[in-house]
Amino acid sequence: QVQLVESGGGLVQAGGSLRLSCAASGNILSINYMGWYRQAPGQQRELVARISSGGETNYADFVKGRFTISRDNAKNTVYLQMNTLKPEDTAVYYCNVNLNRQFPFGVMNYWGKGTLVTVAS
Repeated sequence: QVQLVESGGGLVQAGGSLRLSCAASGNILSINYMGWYRQAPGQQRELVARISSGGETNYADFVKGRFTISRDNAKNTVYLQMNTLKPEDTAVYYCNVNLNRQFPFGVMNYWGKGTLVTVAS
């Protein structure tokens, strides 16, 4: 069993900042990718940012220069620092982890339950 615990969402004024975190625990051998997706009402879930085990990152164009993804491999935790937030960033943000499960061995993909980010204009 693998658990993902997200935190850091909330209400913020436009131009403000929030930091999301997601900690993975449980039956984990190693973690490959960690990332954040978001889903606004009536919209499809979309990639925000992703980071590999080696620290390579990729971002959606709409967050480049404003959001920064990072990870702490010792803590199996991924962070998303969100600056200069805009009302259109309002969405439920989901943590996504691609990992190597220990028992039985296998490559698995897990999703967090989501954390709501609301940006007021």
